[in-house]
Amino acid sequence: MNSLHDVLIVGGGPAGLATAYLCHKHGLSYLVLESGKGVFQGIANTYPEGKHVYASKPKDAPEPFMVDELRPPDKPVTVESYIQYVQHFVQHENLNVRTEVAFEDIREERDLLSVVTDKGVFRGRKVVLAFGSSIPRELSVYGDARMVAKSMEDATMYVGVRTLVIGGGNTAADVVIAILKAKREVNDTQPVYWAHKSGKFDVNKETAQRLGEEILLGGNIRLLPGAIPRIGEVDEQGVDRLVIRINEFKHADGIDTYNSMSFPMKNVIACIGSQGPMPIFDKVGIQMIACAAGVCKIAKEGDRLVLLTSEFESTRKGVYIIGGAISPSYMKISAGSIAEERHPNLIYTAINDAYHVVEAIRGKLGK
Repeated sequence: MNSLHDVLIVGGGPAGLATAYLCHKHGLSYLVLESGKGVFQGIANTYPEGKHVYASKPKDAPEPFMVDELRPPDKPVTVESYIQYVQHFVQHENLNVRTEVAFEDIREERDLLSVVTDKGVFRGRKVVLAFGSSIPRELSVYGDARMVAKSMEDATMYVGVRTLVIGGGNTAADVVIAILKAKREVNDTQPVYWAHKSGKFDVNKETAQRLGEEILLGGNIRLLPGAIPRIGEVDEQGVDRLVIRINEFKHADGIDTYNSMSFPMKNVIACIGSQGPMPIFDKVGIQMIACAAGVCKIAKEGDRLVLLTSEFESTRKGVYIIGGAISPSYMKISAGSIAEERHPNLIYTAINDAYHVVEAIRGKLGK
């Protein structure tokens, strides 16, 4: 059991780091739990290489950036430059961040809250969920072997081995291109297998052109349209493997024949998109409200929106939710009424959410 903190923060993006810095500044004990290998992992995964980051804020927003230290520069910079600045900021301030910690659940323990992770249980007086809106989908297969990578950080990791990329969109194509290039540059002849459950890969014109150029330069690619991941297994050497079905032959006697391939899971990347945080809210017992016709102007009819107070506290006492996890809107309890509240998914919004939450927590903890 880990030591007690005033605030446990789930997520190391703009909202989570702003919360951490303000806790640090005001003498609140805190810990950031980030699932990725570094802070701002969600932004690193979702922003294309070289994309600019802007200090954007809604036109009608009355507040400035409440944590100026994390404000993007007025002159747009690449996402790589901004993340590098943030990493230096975290080191300079000596912020308390633990990476590669996967959130699992929240449990109550008398007047405290316990955050359950794959690295143990952490105890806190308050919990701030700041994990953003794009949570990688799990690759659902039979078996108990560990799951595959959801993104690629270093293409050279896949040099010298058969590599499988799953997914039919631009993100998967970008990963394929990067690995093909890394292999080609060192004359690695091991192919990259690109699998998609559909019979057609769907990428934009620019991405298709870059992929074509890489293939013309010698990129060794094998396409697997209609391939479906089926089984996660552990082989006789103790290696986690993914079995992917390539095709299926149905026979009149009801016995089907399959052709499959097996890859070590460490050589597989699944670019199968992301999901919102609703499954997590359901799991930890946070109330949501379904939008009805005439009530919601931003969300669609039937969409489920999380219910929060004006201080971003959820229906589970002591658990706050901020940033992209509640965008583009949420249900706000105010003066005895409930109404949809617009909430843009911006760095500005995430940072200012953190400011208001920390002020609320300071008031409740008397610090």
